[in-house]
Amino acid sequence: MMIRIAEIEIDSNYFEQYTNILQAESRASVKLEPGVICIYPMYQKENPTQVRLLEIYADKEAYESHLKTAHFLEYKTSTLKMVKALRLIEMKAIDPGTMKEIFKKLGP
Repeated sequence: MMIRIAEIEIDSNYFEQYTNILQAESRASVKLEPGVICIYPMYQKENPTQVRLLEIYADKEAYESHLKTAHFLEYKTSTLKMVKALRLIEMKAIDPGTMKEIFKKLGP
């Protein structure tokens, strides 16, 4: 499994446009790509231009495949001027077995 947190700072002039594009991309990724387990976008309540993504991929190959998809490339190229800063943080699960239970709780 490959897990990361993306820390993204958005230009406030583009916030609504950016979040619409990001939402479409994350939905397409989860729906269309079997190796994308989770792309969960969120923003800080007190500072909405600070966007965070929890990204979980089945493996590194799934991540690399994701980077080549039409929906990701559209997201990346259409938001370039909107992103002020991007930091990708590689993470390691402490208890990967619990993840199945988390997703079960979400239900159908």
